Amino acid sequence: MLPHDDIYFMQHALKEAQLAFDAEEVPVGAVVVINNKIISRGHNQVERLNDPTAHAEIIALTSAFNYIGAKYLPDATLYVTVEPCLMCCGALYWSKTGRIVYGASDEKNGYRRFTDPAATYESAPFHPKTEIVRGVMSAECAWLMQSFFRARRK
Repeated sequence: MLPHDDIYFMQHALKEAQLAFDAEEVPVGAVVVINNKIISRGHNQVERLNDPTAHAEIIALTSAFNYIGAKYLPDATLYVTVEPCLMCCGALYWSKTGRIVYGASDEKNGYRRFTDPAATYESAPFHPKTEIVRGVMSAECAWLMQSFFRARRK
């Protein structure tokens, strides 16, 4: 994939994050792409579903599994606006997702807080064949999160 494709699909993940923001959920959005086509979407629904596992990544992955009728996604790319947490990394590991692209880092809850911060993607908590791309549209992704939490502190 070309870098401009990463930007295009991250913009769609940001639209999902905005849906979460508008619903007063932590604004994280995700899309799953196969062959340059979005096959599933998700945004945080933890409050709405009263379920701490209802993260954008989990919702998008479940929808993708249902769409393709399989439990593995080796040909898929997950675009997510914020660094996945350790729980989502587990789901991504078991799904064998081929590529993960995320926007903003999450120093508080991201997987790198709980793993070796100097780890390369080969030693991160993802499947060994998974490619990781960090920092796509990171400023826009971070701004949405900062805006959300800034409003909550007032």
